[in-house]
Amino acid sequence: MIGRDKAPTAQETFMQMAQAAGLRGRLFVTLGILILIRLGIYLPVPGINRELFQQAINSNNPIFGLLDIFSGRGLSTLGIFALGILPYINASIIIQLLTAAIPSLENLQKNEGEAGRRRISQLTRYVTLGWAIIQSTAFSAAFLQQFAKEPGPIFVAETAIALTAGSMFVMWASELVTERGLGNGASLLIFVNIVASLPKSLGDTVALVETGGREVIGRVIVLVLMFLLTTVGIVFVQGGVRRIPIISARRQVGRRMLAEQRSYLPLQLNQGGVMPIIFATAILSLPLLIANFTKNVSLQNFVNTYLSPSGQGSWVYALVYLVSIIFFSYFYSSLIVNPVDVAQNLKKMGSSIPGIRPGKTTSEYIEGVLNRLTLLGALFLGLVAIVPTAVESFLNVPTFKGIGATSLLILVGVAIETSKQIRTYVISQRYEGMVK
Repeated sequence: MIGRDKAPTAQETFMQMAQAAGLRGRLFVTLGILILIRLGIYLPVPGINRELFQQAINSNNPIFGLLDIFSGRGLSTLGIFALGILPYINASIIIQLLTAAIPSLENLQKNEGEAGRRRISQLTRYVTLGWAIIQSTAFSAAFLQQFAKEPGPIFVAETAIALTAGSMFVMWASELVTERGLGNGASLLIFVNIVASLPKSLGDTVALVETGGREVIGRVIVLVLMFLLTTVGIVFVQGGVRRIPIISARRQVGRRMLAEQRSYLPLQLNQGGVMPIIFATAILSLPLLIANFTKNVSLQNFVNTYLSPSGQGSWVYALVYLVSIIFFSYFYSSLIVNPVDVAQNLKKMGSSIPGIRPGKTTSEYIEGVLNRLTLLGALFLGLVAIVPTAVESFLNVPTFKGIGATSLLILVGVAIETSKQIRTYVISQRYEGMVK
């Protein structure tokens, strides 16, 4: 008999994945959809001169390289899934910002339950469609048309339709993974796309070591050690929780007097997970897209100088990146945990925090703790996203360009979140076995 409070072991997890029909079905759905998305990346958009396009890609802005990784090399291969999950991420940012600003949307999210969440999801899909049309049209007209075999309005329209259809299919597939598979669909798609980019970077690194001598070997070893230390730090921070003690008042049930019960309110150090990094990266990609669309030389020079990690004003890029991460960390934390709602629920249940009066005082206390935790988590995210990239540039090892600490954070964060969900399914199967 397995103890109820024990965490499932790796052996038990793999046994449940092989034997339990529900968990096995979710695993096959997830793997099948991810493989389908990877195959769709290599379906080419017609009418493009591939040689000229590859030359332009190799000399483009490093932010373009990071976006290319998020799309699983879909931009560099220019398949029908070139935009990937990016329009859906941008639409999610827009809807969440509007939810905080428009009371009717906030009411849908907080008070309408499952029906409200479905309505917001539907609005997100509509925004995704509109954003995909705008992004694909701008991408086709401002960037791809110079590589077209027969440039013109017909080429722009056909390419925009193909890219928009591919982006909407990727959005549908990600929602299908979230609903019927394992883990968050959008996060898993980005995870797979980053993993698919690793073999090329590792091969380029090995080639650099073979031709660079001992000095290059030392720099690569230092970079790998830094990545390992960063991974350890990410694991600790992602699992960091502040436990606020809670005492439940004594209650009388029938003739029995139940003693007060002690529990705790868990507040994670990093409430938003990897989403602040993804949102900040999506925001920083907008100036590059606008510069390419307008073909303004001054704007392009400004973006390449100040909004590029390898530009002369890279400190401006680092500062904007850090501020964006902190902003989205606070924003995402406010969406996940509402101190006022938590205080009201505690009061309704007859529970309280020791030494803190119920009501407004409790909400202010929780808000203060949450703000300090969010600041620490946001600063850690910013350091993880910026410092390793700076060290990589200082060591002059360009083979991991784009697959830096940002991608590493996403990989570790998504892996932890998905493993937690798998363990939850395993524990549910364990309880079903006990009932049977």
